[in-house]
Amino acid sequence: MSEEQLKGWNHLPDVPLKTSPFFTWPPNPVEMVKWFWNSWFLITEKLIIVGIAFACYIWFQPPLDATQTFEFGWIAQMYARNIVLTLLVAGSLHLWFYTYSAQGKKLKFDPRPLMVQGRQFTLGGQVRDNMFWTLGTGVLIWTAFEVSLFWALANGHMRLITFEANPFWFVAIFFLIPIWESFYFYVIHRALHIPFLYKHVHSLHHRNINVGPWSGMSMHPVEQLIFLSSVFVHLIIGAHPVHILFHLQYYFLTAITTHTGFQGILVGDKNRLALGTFHHQMHHRYFECNYGSLEIPWDKWFGSFHDGTVSANEKMQERRKKIMG
Repeated sequence: MSEEQLKGWNHLPDVPLKTSPFFTWPPNPVEMVKWFWNSWFLITEKLIIVGIAFACYIWFQPPLDATQTFEFGWIAQMYARNIVLTLLVAGSLHLWFYTYSAQGKKLKFDPRPLMVQGRQFTLGGQVRDNMFWTLGTGVLIWTAFEVSLFWALANGHMRLITFEANPFWFVAIFFLIPIWESFYFYVIHRALHIPFLYKHVHSLHHRNINVGPWSGMSMHPVEQLIFLSSVFVHLIIGAHPVHILFHLQYYFLTAITTHTGFQGILVGDKNRLALGTFHHQMHHRYFECNYGSLEIPWDKWFGSFHDGTVSANEKMQERRKKIMG
């Protein structure tokens, strides 16, 4: 851990935080391979969600032919599946980290507990409020987008990509979705911080200064619509049904996992599964930094990157003073 540490945090990762080596000069092939491997392989969020997507496609997804017409049965089946997935992921993480406090405050970024009460929350408490927006409108919009894309795919309104016909493109799409997410999220996130949109839309998500698993998809329905609309890129590039499942599950479920408030799941003395990111945790506390992710250094390029050091914090405060006049 660096000697230069920010105050007010319970756990700090090694700082300064590093962005993807694919955008540094001169190129470092060894660091590129390590970054790619650590992002994807062995036990990672991405690979787990690929597995969930295939499991859903094989066992819990209506046949494509059935989705040619809108019918209650197959739509209800998909909605129920998404409700169960959300409850399993967000619910189990909340139980592990907060209800049973299975690892105490080890790897927890913010030392404070989640808020039990608060006037800013619609239902009076942080967890209840977050569950309401996640399960109430979030899962509904997620399912509606899945339904519309499966209908479009079944009726020939978008290109069907199969492994048999194009194995390279079939596999490549899984790796390209997180890259697309990095670009798309940064653009919409900066837009959501425009004062009008922030006040009327994005501020609901920012009620969570100290985040937990149910915070990730706790958004105004307008923001949920914008956030999940990234999946409509498949109307242009095409998809297999499992790509649609993976894309929306990746967006929805990693929003949950990256907002756990912990750097990962600790078993013994080892972090067995990396989850929450300090990079985004700082955004929830400081607001005017780290709008994107570390995969593509948009924040570095546009001057809003906070690398977790005291010097970066001082620069952020100087920018605030200039903006405030």
